[in-house]
Amino acid sequence: MSADRPGIDPRGPRFGAGITALLLLVDLFLGFTGAGVPATLLLAAICAVFAWGAFAGIERHPSGRLFRALIRPRLRPPLELEDAAPPTFAQGVGFVITFVGVALGAFGLTPALAVFAALAFVAAFLNSVFGFCLGCRMYVLLLRARVIRPA
Repeated sequence: MSADRPGIDPRGPRFGAGITALLLLVDLFLGFTGAGVPATLLLAAICAVFAWGAFAGIERHPSGRLFRALIRPRLRPPLELEDAAPPTFAQGVGFVITFVGVALGAFGLTPALAVFAALAFVAAFLNSVFGFCLGCRMYVLLLRARVIRPA
């Protein structure tokens, strides 16, 4: 975490991941029931929210704002804050995965859309339930490998 950029409450991204996991579960249901257009539109909306988090930063993410306004005031302060860069990177990973699913769904490949929605669901589920952020782990590994630079 940089000195000029305060950390974020780690419970915020987990809250957002829970919302995302639920939406992706609905999307999977739509995809498996053959509702290709609604599944594609829902995944496009999820993709747009991932883009918002990736490009505007996790601090400006809609679910983060909802968490700060409605949930965090009812909780004890976090024991420690975390760097915003790994969850922001994770939003970018979610964006890429869901973008591929949307593109495939737009071409009528609903089963492929469901596969990419399922990949995103697994990541969101792991983060929301277990606090294990796959995109954050990727960020750290890419930093160590010097593939990317710290944000």
